[in-house]
Amino acid sequence: QLRLTEEEKQLLAQEGVTLPGDLPLTQAEERLLKKVRRKIRNKQSAQDSRRRKKEYLDGLESRAAACSALNQELRKKVQELEKSNGSLLRQLQALIKETSTKPAQTGTCVLV
Repeated sequence: QLRLTEEEKQLLAQEGVTLPGDLPLTQAEERLLKKVRRKIRNKQSAQDSRRRKKEYLDGLESRAAACSALNQELRKKVQELEKSNGSLLRQLQALIKETSTKPAQTGTCVLV
């Protein structure tokens, strides 16, 4: 006995063909059944492909968002470090200026 899924029955109805419920089938009926089953496999494959593509794109979007957030965080840190560096540079220049204007001090060294 020939067992057809609902999807196979539906596609056969769209083709305007009804298959007998008993086996064996004629060559034309077998070709038609193979064609219908191939259509179903192709449809399933296309759905799987679209699902995988969507998952891949969702993954890329989440990675892009994470990279963007990290980039913003690193930009803030760079600004803070540049600010700190400028402050330290000014302090160093002030110390250099302060020490260069003072007269040299002589010291006494005692050797024991």
